[in-house]
Amino acid sequence: MEGVRPPFPRQSAVDHGSDHVEIEGRLTDELASAIAAARRRALRDGDRQIDTAHLLHALMESDPDVRALFDGPQVARLLGYLVQRSIGYGLRWQIGVEDAGVVPGAPGMPGWSPVAARAMSQAYDRARRRGERSAHGVDLLAALVAANGSRAVEVLGTVGVDVGGVARRVVETPVVGTPVVGPDVVGTPVVGPEVVGTGEGC
Repeated sequence: MEGVRPPFPRQSAVDHGSDHVEIEGRLTDELASAIAAARRRALRDGDRQIDTAHLLHALMESDPDVRALFDGPQVARLLGYLVQRSIGYGLRWQIGVEDAGVVPGAPGMPGWSPVAARAMSQAYDRARRRGERSAHGVDLLAALVAANGSRAVEVLGTVGVDVGGVARRVVETPVVGTPVVGPDVVGTPVVGPEVVGTGEGC
């Protein structure tokens, strides 16, 4: 059985000047490790915030279920491109904020780009609607590929990945996890396949 991280309050996702991460929601241990890797990469590269490209990179490196949703050659091209961030394509992002499609003034998490913070929240919401306690890497990937205009989607397009095709595979892929039990979720609707890849609601 996969481990479940306890819920964290909404506080700073990256504690600047320290080696500490706090995120809201419940994550499997595997996803929590991927998020920690994204945070370390952002700090190491001197990036102001964790963004969706950091999250995508961490998922591709650490989560075999996420990699299985891509073709083999795509995985190699994608990882080969992602590692060039600190010396290439990512340099222009160091002076901007990833906020495409986010309503100005919407709640966020310090140290996270608005789009990345929203993706984390959506990943947890997706798991809850499925009746689980914790978000998986595939849940986060679903949010990332639906975030039109995000850095993750830009990276995927640059290396020739059909984002819509990945989104369809995400919808069709069952995620095995820990069911939610208890009175706090009684009556929670279980919805059918979500529409991802449209950019709506992200």
